[in-house]
Amino acid sequence: MPSSRPESAIDRDQRIGLQRIRDFLKVRTSYDVLPLSFRLIIFDTSLLVKKSLAILIQNGIVSAPLWDSKTSTFAGLLTTSDYINLIQYYWQNPDAVKRIDQFKLNSLRDIEKAIGVSQLETASIHPLQPLYKACRHMLETRARRIPLVDIDDETGRAMVVSVVTQYRILKFVAVNVYETQLLRKPLKHLNLGTYQNLETASMETPVFDVIHQLVNFNISSVPIVNSDNVVTNVFEAVDVITLIKGANYDELNLNVGEALQKRPEDFPGIYTCSMDDRLDTIFDTIRKSRVHRLVIINENSQLVGILTLSDILEYILLEGEGDDSRLG
Repeated sequence: MPSSRPESAIDRDQRIGLQRIRDFLKVRTSYDVLPLSFRLIIFDTSLLVKKSLAILIQNGIVSAPLWDSKTSTFAGLLTTSDYINLIQYYWQNPDAVKRIDQFKLNSLRDIEKAIGVSQLETASIHPLQPLYKACRHMLETRARRIPLVDIDDETGRAMVVSVVTQYRILKFVAVNVYETQLLRKPLKHLNLGTYQNLETASMETPVFDVIHQLVNFNISSVPIVNSDNVVTNVFEAVDVITLIKGANYDELNLNVGEALQKRPEDFPGIYTCSMDDRLDTIFDTIRKSRVHRLVIINENSQLVGILTLSDILEYILLEGEGDDSRLG
């Protein structure tokens, strides 16, 4: 029986780099990811939706844990997706716009059930669990962030400690795991990213159409391209929040180009990469900048694919997992 082909140096380095990352995640806890000082905003489920939106914008955040004061229990995580679902409900039920300002957070489940979309994220994990387990849980639940819920020793009740995001975890890895420099295989040789059936829009596309794309395909962004498929921008779920601040839902009648002009002046722009880029350089970008996705383009700046943080997290946790034991 012929022997298998010897492992190349680049394949070996890639395998070792991935194993070192997994070893690191297995000995660190979610507590380790948290900064020394941070602020946590938690919403009571009886809060009006429009007030919660104002608080998110005022504090520059895009999600918040929910708390049911009647039962003293953690009630899920409020994200931009929930506001987008509310807009989708308003679009399907125009008469409801008169009542939209009276909706409370505890009514979101009914609204999301009515339009047949995923309901409030309810995944959570104990902060002393290994970070590796938190990552696996995020992948299994398709969550981009996960609340850390502890149990109070005196009362035995749940206590929300913080929320950990995919970005914070990957930056933690980029800063602390030297072996990310071993991940030198280019994207074109990796099973990483999305390249088929990509949802796109143009600057002239109505915002409502893009919202339908975000909801129907459960995605957080839509690349904006011109007639030559050249990437000119990206419309993100958080852009919707900017439009509806102050409960001004008329802004949703704008087109994409008009909507993107309303972004704050400090918007960092979009991040791109090519099929020749490698994970070591991508981790370096994550370490230096607040990246949530990279648009993959060719030499003519035309759209090739999308690389999300979920894609990267899944790759570093699961790629070749059955071969981990080969590393001594």
